[in-house]
Amino acid sequence: MPDGNEEERNLLVRELGIHWIISSILTGRHILTPDEARKYLYPSLHDLHNPFLMKDMLPGVDRMISAVYRKEKVVVYGDYDADGITSVAVLVKFLREIQADAGYYIPDRIEEGYGLNRKAIDRIKDGGASLIVTVDCGISDRDEVLYAASLGLDTIILDHHEVSGPLPNAVASINPKRPDDTFPLKHLAAVGIVFNFLIALRGSLRKNGFWHDKPYPNLKEYLDLVALGTIGDICPMVDENRIFSRVGLELLTEGKRTGIRALKEISGIDDSTVDSEKASFCLIPRINAAGRVGLPGEAVELLLSDSVTEARELALKLESYNRKRRALEKVILDEIVEHIDSTIDSSNRTSFVMASDKWHPGVIGIVASKIADRYDRPAILISLRDGVGKGSGRSIANFNIFQGLKECEDYLISYGGHRYAAGISILEEDIAQFSDLLDEIVRENVQKSDFVSATFIDAQCHLNDITHELLSQMELLAPFGSRNPEPVLCVRNVNALSPAIVGKNHLRMRVSQSGVSRNSIWFSQGHFIRDLHDSFFDIAFTPQINYWNGSSDIQLKMKDIKVREN
Repeated sequence: MPDGNEEERNLLVRELGIHWIISSILTGRHILTPDEARKYLYPSLHDLHNPFLMKDMLPGVDRMISAVYRKEKVVVYGDYDADGITSVAVLVKFLREIQADAGYYIPDRIEEGYGLNRKAIDRIKDGGASLIVTVDCGISDRDEVLYAASLGLDTIILDHHEVSGPLPNAVASINPKRPDDTFPLKHLAAVGIVFNFLIALRGSLRKNGFWHDKPYPNLKEYLDLVALGTIGDICPMVDENRIFSRVGLELLTEGKRTGIRALKEISGIDDSTVDSEKASFCLIPRINAAGRVGLPGEAVELLLSDSVTEARELALKLESYNRKRRALEKVILDEIVEHIDSTIDSSNRTSFVMASDKWHPGVIGIVASKIADRYDRPAILISLRDGVGKGSGRSIANFNIFQGLKECEDYLISYGGHRYAAGISILEEDIAQFSDLLDEIVRENVQKSDFVSATFIDAQCHLNDITHELLSQMELLAPFGSRNPEPVLCVRNVNALSPAIVGKNHLRMRVSQSGVSRNSIWFSQGHFIRDLHDSFFDIAFTPQINYWNGSSDIQLKMKDIKVREN
């Protein structure tokens, strides 16, 4: 439960006319002044920062302008996840819209791996390009950038991964995580950096009179793709990320882009409002699946397509890849959970490092995320091939996995990533020592309490406070995500009416307090039904509107319950 200043809460209620619960949520999230609250509740494109605050933005834009005017061939070199795919699509679409000669290249996850590689650079050179723009990769590829330069290829880097060691010798290394960078938001997705690059590029071309006889492109129309990449990379939902996502989700709901419309249809949400949850669980997994078990270029083509027929065919392919991904993921997850639960004392482990030559490298990142969530410990899963492992790691809130890997670099061929997610290459013979060292590092840096899931309460209230008016205002807090989770409220001393198990072990009941009652649902927690009879308890929940059979009603999405002692 946050400690709040009552004076600050009352100020926001008076100045903004908001519900006191909304004010409590805001102050609990350190949004304290009316101006801060307005910017948070009503995010606007006018509040974007000056993109030229990013180091190297000017030389990067100048080099691109030169390529545009000289009709040089530009290749956008991306990553195979949703952030990388949307980054490629946004930049290529803009460059083609201004009649630039732009293509793209995404390496094969299994055969080539992440980042620039020499064979790919050779192909790009043979194809007649003179400029490579890396998106969502490149900041660690010092040798490859030098090799490209030796072939006469310039490189612009647009990346958001942690910077380790000297910067590549590129024309521009644009990354807000550079130590010398002054851009206010350090945690942009790669597609957010691409969008900032386009703001700077469009403005500079305008000053040069580029559009005196051409239509001026509206960058707002790209924000549906920017939102997908930002949400897909689990970026903090603050500052520019919040602006991009709020506007972009509105565009995703409209579904004007042909490829997005086809993707929504195949996902079964073509008539739905797209919020961050639907984007995360319906659209983004299908884009990711192309890079995990299929061809990422097909996801790019879907997002670029103007043909309804082509878009539907590509969406069907992504659906097929996603089904394959889910099946592979389930087999690996079940195997790992059984192994941990039957052979490992998880209370004595502070991290999990596991390897197998049977695991598909395209899905181990998702499984690592589920293991980290399930056991509240960092997890790294490694796919082995010919004595070399390619690993994906996911972390918990209070452990920076990138910094942890930095302390283990003697055992690693290579590594990269950021606070919550990372990738490694490692010799099979070094895995055991690496695992032991990482476990020691986590143990030294993380408190025991961090290994236990806790429910954070935003505000305590009564059931009669949960009204349609409150829920209407609560929509202004969206989009939800990292550093802006769904609000969790607490009501004490309620009792259960007609508890029942529905669906796949979901607990449905009506909760009552002082003559007021509300419907509730607690997903996957039907086993708690035996604790609720003839008991009073405290509940933690997120209130929402439940739409069912053409009607709507207030429903409490339960997060936790504490049975009160008699």
